[in-house]
Amino acid sequence: MKENVVLEMRNIHKSFPGVRALQGVDFTLRKGEIHALMGENGAGKSTLIKVLTGVYGKDEGAIHLDGCEGAAAIHSPQDAQKLGISTVYQEITLCPNLSVAENMFIGRTRGVGQNWKKVNADTDKILRSLDIPAKPTQQLESCSIAVQQMIAIARAVDMECKVLILDEPTSSLDEQEVEKLFGLMRNLREKGVGIVFVTHFLDQVYEVCDRITVMRDGQLVGEYAIKDLPRVQLVSKMLGKELDDMSDIKDEQQEYEKEEGIPPVLEAEGLVSDAGIKPFDFHIDKGEVNGFTGLLGSGRSECVRAIFGADRVTGGTVKMKGKPVKINRPLDAMKNGIAYLPEDRKMDGIVGDLSVRDNIILAQQVLRGFFKPFSKAEANKIADEYIKLLSIKTASADTPIRSLSGGNQQKVILARWLFTHPEYLILDEPTRGIDVGTKVDIQKLVLKLASEGMSVTFISSELDEMLRTCSRLVVMRDRRVVGELTKEDLNQNKVMNTIAGGEE
Repeated sequence: MKENVVLEMRNIHKSFPGVRALQGVDFTLRKGEIHALMGENGAGKSTLIKVLTGVYGKDEGAIHLDGCEGAAAIHSPQDAQKLGISTVYQEITLCPNLSVAENMFIGRTRGVGQNWKKVNADTDKILRSLDIPAKPTQQLESCSIAVQQMIAIARAVDMECKVLILDEPTSSLDEQEVEKLFGLMRNLREKGVGIVFVTHFLDQVYEVCDRITVMRDGQLVGEYAIKDLPRVQLVSKMLGKELDDMSDIKDEQQEYEKEEGIPPVLEAEGLVSDAGIKPFDFHIDKGEVNGFTGLLGSGRSECVRAIFGADRVTGGTVKMKGKPVKINRPLDAMKNGIAYLPEDRKMDGIVGDLSVRDNIILAQQVLRGFFKPFSKAEANKIADEYIKLLSIKTASADTPIRSLSGGNQQKVILARWLFTHPEYLILDEPTRGIDVGTKVDIQKLVLKLASEGMSVTFISSELDEMLRTCSRLVVMRDRRVVGELTKEDLNQNKVMNTIAGGEE
C-alpha cells in the first residue's frame, strides 16, 4: 500500500439477480482525510460500503488495510469491526427497546457478569463529551430520531476506528447538530482517522471534505480533490448529463387555473393532537402546493400527521370542500381522498418483505377491502405502469422492496399513493437521503400534479427546495405556527427571520 493510505479497494465487483451493482470499482482512503462518496441512488455507494463492512461478499477484487499483510479477509461486520472499520448507516440500526448504554456497548459486554454501573458511567462520559442530550439508562426509543443518530455516531467513534464510514449521518440532524458532528469529524481527522462521508447535501461536502469519489451506475467515474471539482461539475458527473437549472422548475409548469368561489380542498381550524403541537389553522386550495417549514422538532411533521389522523386528534374541526368531516384515523383520511407519504419510510412506509408490486397496490387494496383482491394480471399491469411512470429502478415488479435503493423505495411509496388518485397529497421529506436527479424528478412531478388540480403539501429540511416548489409556506417554531409567507415574502431571509423571531 502507498504511504499515508489507510484503505484501498481495487477492482470490486458485485452482482445480484438481474443487477450488476458494482463493476470494477476502485476506492482509496488516506489517513486523516474526510472523503465524500457521491452518486445518485442506485449508483452503488451503499453496496460498496456493505462489501467493505462484510455485509455483502464481493464477487471479485481485493481490499487492503493499513497494518494488514496482503488482502484483508472481511466476511462479516464483526471482521470489519476487528480491523478498525466502524459504520453508521443512513437508517438507524440500533435497538429501540434497549437503553442508550446497552446500545452503546451491545456486542462488547459480558451479559450477566457485566458491571453495568461502569458501562453506564462510561456511556455518560461519552455522551457528555459529545454534548448529546440523553441519559445512559433511558430507553432509546424515547429519544428523537436526531438524538438516536448522534448515539449511533458516538457508538462508532468509541470503537477506536481507523476507518469511520458515515452513510447519510446528517439527514435527521438540525444545523447545530450538524456543526457538532463536523467538529467531531475534524477532530478525528486530526488524529489520523480516515472518514468516508456519504451524503446528498452538496453544501456539506464542500464544507467538510478533502476529496470526492463519484460513482454512477455501479462504476467509478473518478476521484477528485475538492478544490478541483466545482459543484456544477460534480452534479454533472453524478448524473452523466448537464443538470437543468433547478430554479427554473416552477417556470416550466403551468399553474392550475382556479375557479372563483370554490371552497378550499381542506380547511382545519384549531387542530391539535396528542403529539404536543399547539392548536393551528390550515387550508389548502385545489391545485396549490404549500408547505410547512421550520427547524427540526418545530412541529412540521406533527401538523400533517394530525391532518391525516396518524396521531390522535384531541381538538379542532376539519372541512373538505366546505363540508365538515371527521378524520380520527388514516383510513378516514384515505376515504376522503387524502394521501400521506411519511417522513420515516423504513418505519412507516415500506413493507420490506413484500414485492415492489404489492407495495404499490397496498393502499388501494386497503380501500377496496381485502375480500376484493386485485388479480395477478391487474396488479402486474398497475405495477408496470407506475414503475415506468416514475422510472423506478428495479429488476422486476417481483423484487422485494428492501432490495431497492432508498430513492427507488421512496418512488414506490409515492406510486402507492398516486394509485389511490388522491385529491390532496401530503409529502413529508419525500427527497431526504436521495440523489439530486431524483429530487428534481419528484419536484417536477409535484408541480405537474398541482397543474392538473391536485393539492399538495410538501415538507423538506432543505429550504431552497421548499422555495422552488411551494407557493405558500406555513412557518413553525416550537410546535406552533409563527407565520405564513406568500409571493414576494417567499425568500430565504424572510423565512429565517420568521423562524428566529416569529411574526413582527
